[in-house]
Amino acid sequence: MFQLVVTPQIALADEPLCIRATGLNPFQVVTFKASLTDEKGKLFLSRAFYKADEAGNVDLEKAAALGGDYTGVHPMGLFWSLKPVNPFRRLVKQDVMNSPFYIQLDLYDSFVLEDFPNIQPKASQMIERWYSGPGLQRIPIREGRVRGTLFLPPGEGPFPGVIDLFGGIGGLVEFRASLLASHGFGVLALAYFAYEDLPNSLLEIDLEYFEEAANMLMHHPKIHKSGIGVISVCKGAEIGLAMAVHLKQVVATICINGANVFRETPCKYKDLVFKPIFYQVEYIQIHVSGAICSLHGDLGAEVNQQSVLRVEEAQGHILFIVGEKDECMNSKAYAEQAMEQLRRHGRSNGTLLSYPGAGHLIEPPYSPLCFASWNTFISRPILWGGDIVCHAAAQEHSWTEIKKFLRHHLFPSRSKL
Repeated sequence: MFQLVVTPQIALADEPLCIRATGLNPFQVVTFKASLTDEKGKLFLSRAFYKADEAGNVDLEKAAALGGDYTGVHPMGLFWSLKPVNPFRRLVKQDVMNSPFYIQLDLYDSFVLEDFPNIQPKASQMIERWYSGPGLQRIPIREGRVRGTLFLPPGEGPFPGVIDLFGGIGGLVEFRASLLASHGFGVLALAYFAYEDLPNSLLEIDLEYFEEAANMLMHHPKIHKSGIGVISVCKGAEIGLAMAVHLKQVVATICINGANVFRETPCKYKDLVFKPIFYQVEYIQIHVSGAICSLHGDLGAEVNQQSVLRVEEAQGHILFIVGEKDECMNSKAYAEQAMEQLRRHGRSNGTLLSYPGAGHLIEPPYSPLCFASWNTFISRPILWGGDIVCHAAAQEHSWTEIKKFLRHHLFPSRSKL
């Protein structure tokens, strides 16, 4: 009798699963299919073809996919290879507290490349992937100018505090913050434009807004007073690095595919003004998919030195995470330049993790690769890049390193690790 066994069926979105099929004929070819409908009704699909062993079993921890959306031994491949049926769609969890992503796993007893009404799966399981753990608190924040959401783990605390910053997507993005908070951090998902009464577009970055957010988080009774961390990506990583340089409250900063200079948008802090560098738009290329590849208009490390952030003045620790197949910007060159700045000034507070084959949107593990997607503020989709298998490996490894980095630098005593 065909059986599809998945354990656990209910788990956090960053937890691995064990997936097995039993009761097959020896060496039988089967198809595994995963399907997910997001909160806007958009469908994501993946499938892979396997061959049963001599006992009629397929264990995804041991068996290699022969074809489909990936090949080789990848226990979570059905999850990170999910692709939107409608192109240029990014999978982003909106309601992180009240509902999971439901992923249906189907097992077919033959090679099934297309879905037809007369072909039904022999076994199915519904999987719940949550972005909030038991007892997690979600607290909307509207204090002074600060807009965002604070996630607190269960318990009295105090917890290590982290500010979470996304990039050009704008608005309030919570899925990484809630997932990180489910691992014991107090995390403020911070909006800074295109949300509530904040500016609709990012014409200028006021670093004092982020200082206000840092002070608010540090003064919360359930947050450690020893300093806060920042996790940031893309435009947010430019801000995160500026926070590391100028705000003494920030003692640990993670910059994912960002720059050591402000691009396109000026920044001010008190009486300081940071002039941006600009894309050379005439070098931007159009990918065969129709998405724009802005990497070729990016100045990379060849920037005006007057625009470069003085990374060597950061007192805390900095973790740079870059994808070497980032098609949005030359993030590796920026990170290497920042590391060279630290080295020249005798500083050892920087670490660089560089991932071959990874693209721009390095997210928590088992998230599908978003190769290209629409952006509200641009008329064409943006190419983010990445090779699917390498990108998945980078997400899994970097998430472990992110949690390790934050725990090491934000807990007041190593004895509590």
